[in-house]
Amino acid sequence: MGKSTTNGAGFEFALDLHTGVPVYRQLIDQVRAGVASGTLTSGDQLPTVRQLAVDLAINPNTVMRAYRELELGGLLETHQGTGTFIANKKVEKASAERERQLSQMASEVAARAGAAGFTVEDLIDRLRELLPRPAQRR
Repeated sequence: MGKSTTNGAGFEFALDLHTGVPVYRQLIDQVRAGVASGTLTSGDQLPTVRQLAVDLAINPNTVMRAYRELELGGLLETHQGTGTFIANKKVEKASAERERQLSQMASEVAARAGAAGFTVEDLIDRLRELLPRPAQRR
């Protein structure tokens, strides 16, 4: 595992420099996963580009690239002088296309896990660990 840093809400960025996944992509994926799990919610502030770059010992341009892509995707809002925040985005009603995308993602992850010797149950257990603690009472 590489370096890690946390924001005030307890969300932690952590880089793994041995996966072959570009650092900017890891940052994007971690913010998306944080929003999906509820660890990051609308209005949560992320570290500044400079602070995250220093904390993770990476180039600020890498952080800027990740933040810019997330902002273009509507997930982040940057307010000059105050910082970068998780956008106040309304959750869309599930459409047929979104259902198809989710099914495809689940199939891909299950296939990758199976190829690595993991069961679907292993995968489900690990996904449950991503849920915020209070929400696990389902």
